[in-house]
Amino acid sequence: MTKIAAIIGGGVIGGGWAARFALMGWEVRVFDPDPEAERKIGEVMGNAARVLPMLYEAPMPTRGAITYFGSVAEAVTGADWIQESVPERLDIKHRVIAEIQAACPAEAVLASSTSGFKPSELQEGAARPGQIMVAHPFNPVYLLPLIELVPSAASDAQIVDRAKDILTQIGMYPLHVRAEIDAHIADRFLEAVWREALWLVKDGIATTEEIDNAIRYGFGLRWAQMGLFETYRVAGGEAGMRHFMAQFGPCLQWPWTKLTDVPEFTDELVDLIAGQSDAQSGHMGIRDLERLRDNNLVAILRALKQQGAAAGKLILDHDTALRGPLGDGVPLVTVRRVVPVDWTDINGHMNEGRYGQLFSDASEELMTHIGADRDYIAAGNSYFTAETSIKYLNETHAGEDIYVTTRVMIGQGKKLKLWHQMHRASDEAVLATCDQFLLHVSLETRRSCPPLPQVLEAVERLAASHAEVSQ
Repeated sequence: MTKIAAIIGGGVIGGGWAARFALMGWEVRVFDPDPEAERKIGEVMGNAARVLPMLYEAPMPTRGAITYFGSVAEAVTGADWIQESVPERLDIKHRVIAEIQAACPAEAVLASSTSGFKPSELQEGAARPGQIMVAHPFNPVYLLPLIELVPSAASDAQIVDRAKDILTQIGMYPLHVRAEIDAHIADRFLEAVWREALWLVKDGIATTEEIDNAIRYGFGLRWAQMGLFETYRVAGGEAGMRHFMAQFGPCLQWPWTKLTDVPEFTDELVDLIAGQSDAQSGHMGIRDLERLRDNNLVAILRALKQQGAAAGKLILDHDTALRGPLGDGVPLVTVRRVVPVDWTDINGHMNEGRYGQLFSDASEELMTHIGADRDYIAAGNSYFTAETSIKYLNETHAGEDIYVTTRVMIGQGKKLKLWHQMHRASDEAVLATCDQFLLHVSLETRRSCPPLPQVLEAVERLAASHAEVSQ
């Protein structure tokens, strides 16, 4: 069944929403009066299509189409999710929400990307207040999973629950903000840090680049994986948070910060900060900066995913949910994925070690297919690789769609021989091959032994069917 998302307002945030939904298989309908909207969203989609699939080992859903409409009513008719991302003016939002509700299904999620307004403010004068909530994302929406989901007391609990389910299905993390508050949770924290940074620049203590370096070389790396309170709990040592609070709590009363005082936004302050920012990164275009940001985010998120930690755990679980059965094709397609940026070397192409990982992933998929899965291993049985021979036939670059086919060449007793071919999806060219020989072993004795009957039967069946196809 086709799922439809309507995006009302196609700026940076609206474009990010459109890309996230489309790449997760939704049909996307966009309304934006800007004549450049299609070009701008197309560029955002280009960025997103390059990097979001790099987070996953599983194949992505079939990409949904993005279609542009000439009115709000046309865009929202029949939509399951409607995301309002128009300018941060309450009168504009009220007018647009009225247009949306005049044409959209009553059961659709109607969410606003607002970073400042509370849902009760958005609901004022609405035909169906219970349908409206805040779903505040973070840029880039197609990579960063956090969504501050903020209902009011008037919001329909069933629609809120459906919103949570949908966000989870498209790989995002809905943080249910239980009480309305100006600027929600994350932006209140960011505004406090931003305010202090402005003072540090204004008072000549630090430049914009020095402040950014303090974050990205220091505590920003901790925050990416542990957040604030868990970071400070570790800082408390074995005694934990209580010790940290006792040791560092008194300094909160010292006049270190100006968090409750805002510097006057004079032309001189704007010129000072803008000039320093230009000197820091003005040599790069906005698309270059976005590409660098996205590459770095993919590498960080994949590192967290490998450890099953923080946002990486979310991606790991979503990756698992995207996987499907291998089927019974000959040969078996054991891997479909995009080459991530952290798989490339100084020459810009996939390095040798990653080919080994890719073919290892293929054999693990085959193991699961024949029943030699995690439970089988936990019971004390497995296959160990005894020998591999890899041939590199063509270059492979970051962002390329690839797939691996696997044939069972020998499946007799404790012996298993596999033939893998890595293909480029765009033209089916063979990029590399791997001849892999494995032996079944007992994990208790660490010696070779016959597989259990159900696994041996599955292996022999595959070997017989694959032998019928000419090599």
